[in-house]
Amino acid sequence: MLADTDKLNVVALVLVVEDEPEIAEILEGYLRRDGYRTERAGDGRSALNLYRAAKPDLVLLDIQMPELDGLEVLRRIRSDGNTPVILVTARTEDLDKLLGLELGADDYVTKPFSPREVVARVKAVLRRSAPVESAQLPLRCGPLEVDLEKVVAWVGSERLDLTPTEFRLLETLAQTPGKAFSRVELLEAALPESEALERVVDVHLKNLRKKLEAAGAAGLLETVRGVGYRLWVELTR
Repeated sequence: MLADTDKLNVVALVLVVEDEPEIAEILEGYLRRDGYRTERAGDGRSALNLYRAAKPDLVLLDIQMPELDGLEVLRRIRSDGNTPVILVTARTEDLDKLLGLELGADDYVTKPFSPREVVARVKAVLRRSAPVESAQLPLRCGPLEVDLEKVVAWVGSERLDLTPTEFRLLETLAQTPGKAFSRVELLEAALPESEALERVVDVHLKNLRKKLEAAGAAGLLETVRGVGYRLWVELTR
């Protein structure tokens, strides 16, 4: 396995999962023009095989796929780890998008889309998942420690298994414990290039709260009615 410093010098690999060859070719062309390496899968089962073999840095995943649909592929990817995933959907219902996010997707784009927009989203999500270059001390809030350099968070001795978006949301909250952040503030901090709705923040933080509770930090993430969310200041003293 590559060390973190080596990974920074390797061009990111994007797995494009799309059953329409013309769309897949366009996406690959734009990604490669921006310097990314790509692999392509045309159905859900091939996507999982390539994901496990190639170990991509990000998966661009269409929801409507033969063999296995995108949501099932996402579910299985999340059972293996936290590789960033951007969903691509032709469905307009918010429920489909939110379901994908609840399963652990980092962002979504809706067809028809601009290939440049998709590349911008890929850059944004990869940037959120990359270690910071400048040396910073970990943020500490009670039992929680957020290491910005390594992009990892701990509750006591237990490492939290977070997606890049969950980590950035937690980092934002931990920067100012006790402050109530609105959904708009959190959306702008963690998903600045996304077209996601404010409700998306609720889905990501619901997943984050479950992980904190499972690690023994129940009550650390608090919903502030009519405002948004905060890290409960009593636990940070």
